[in-house]
Amino acid sequence: MPEPTVIENDFFEVIGTQRAMRRLKPDPVPDEYIRKILWAATRAPSGGNRQGWRWLVVTDPEKKRKIRDWYHELWSKALEGGYGAGANLPPDEKASNERVMKSATYLSEHMHEAPALIFACSLTGNGDITSGSSIYPAVQNLMLAARALGLGTALTTVHRGRQKEIRELLGIPESVETAALIPVGWPKGKFGSGFRKPVEDVTYWEQWGAKKA
Repeated sequence: MPEPTVIENDFFEVIGTQRAMRRLKPDPVPDEYIRKILWAATRAPSGGNRQGWRWLVVTDPEKKRKIRDWYHELWSKALEGGYGAGANLPPDEKASNERVMKSATYLSEHMHEAPALIFACSLTGNGDITSGSSIYPAVQNLMLAARALGLGTALTTVHRGRQKEIRELLGIPESVETAALIPVGWPKGKFGSGFRKPVEDVTYWEQWGAKKA
């Protein structure tokens, strides 16, 4: 099979423009693209080189629709509970928050249209974020590789509110944590830098709250 086509070679451009792409086209993603981003995921550092990750790719329409139904239910309940309201945010952050919430709601309604849903599963988590934390550098590798190939992704954990049902649907053992759900597809929008605070605003030196002279 032909190698996937890299559309962005500059590493820092990939990092600077890789953002959550929640609006995805239903167009199929070739298997070799999925395998390539999973290859990138498995190059991530792993505690003790245990490589306690497994990747479950879901493309079956009925399974995707069922996952969407659970996800949409959970997201709707979160919104009803005031999640993401952002009423007290500064104007620039509030505007960004509104865009994010709108796109996140779109994802909750259209997740089943994504060509592939990838579950990042941890064999070593057991509910403990430190023992299973190697899964998240692997997820980021996957998402950066997807960006380089022109694929859109988003990291979400909302599904975990229905993890029991998802385990049953997909045959996942109870001992395995579904650490992240990543929709994958060709984006409807364009890549670009999202709202980020300056490094100086979020970095301290030597002591909490201390800025670099």
